[in-house]
Amino acid sequence: MLLKQIAIISLSLLLFTKELITPIPQGIDYDMKKALLGKKLFFETKLSADNTLSCASCHIIKNGGDDDIKFSIGINGQRGNINSPTVLNTRYNFRQFWNGRASSLKIQAVGPIHNPKEMGSNFNQVILKLKKEAYYQKQFLIVFKDGITKDNIVDAIVEFEKALTTPNSRFDKYLRGDKFALSSIELEGFNLFKSLGCISCHNGVNIGGNLYQKIGILENYQTTNKNLGLYDVTGDEEDKNYFKVPTLRNISKSAPYFHDGGAKNLTDAIEIMIRLQLGRIPKRDDVIKLEKFLRTLDGEDPIIMGKQ
Repeated sequence: MLLKQIAIISLSLLLFTKELITPIPQGIDYDMKKALLGKKLFFETKLSADNTLSCASCHIIKNGGDDDIKFSIGINGQRGNINSPTVLNTRYNFRQFWNGRASSLKIQAVGPIHNPKEMGSNFNQVILKLKKEAYYQKQFLIVFKDGITKDNIVDAIVEFEKALTTPNSRFDKYLRGDKFALSSIELEGFNLFKSLGCISCHNGVNIGGNLYQKIGILENYQTTNKNLGLYDVTGDEEDKNYFKVPTLRNISKSAPYFHDGGAKNLTDAIEIMIRLQLGRIPKRDDVIKLEKFLRTLDGEDPIIMGKQ
């Protein structure tokens, strides 16, 4: 319950600010040399036990930052049991993973490498592989005085992930004062987003990612998925089915939705949220307007990825 209380306090403080949603900064600070090494590692299949998977296998950066399937496939064809979240804009999340078990990107980055259903490896194996590569021997010594170590591998990957922001969405331009950035129907969608109460959970720079919320507040969420969210971390009965609220940025590119991939498309996701979280019968006209608005949240590709 403590983690939820902290998130609620953070939200309460946010309510006193001028805007509930703020634009992604157009310029961010990060170490370019370290991030470029992290980029190489992010696409490196040697991080997995059988040299077949990389971080990018489940997080396709130029297509929403996830992998567009219900559950990701790990080594030996093993299927996971939770939907892969986007890696884009994760620097703005208050916790990592759906159940928030990682308090930082550094803690999160370690998980998939060790997970037997994902990469199924360990850092001793990874380090031995990387030390056989002249490129890594050289680049690690350029960036880190002590070369290839577990901490340095994680540090580089995290620095790359911190660079994966998607600024300058049309909605960001609207927030910065361009009143022509949104069409009339998109603006109606934003006003609905506020008046219906969606903004109470989806706010801040990441339009989500800054608190926990129960899925199925006013109506139970029907799922066969055994993940119970924050409860799996705390063991507190009151935490069952509380998950980190996902970011809505680039949401049009990251179907299927929810922790169990239960909504195949954006229309379905909106209708489910209106019914379960707001206790309303979805009106077709409202759903259309909300979807139009959500599609304005697609930002530019991260600069570090270069041009398409």
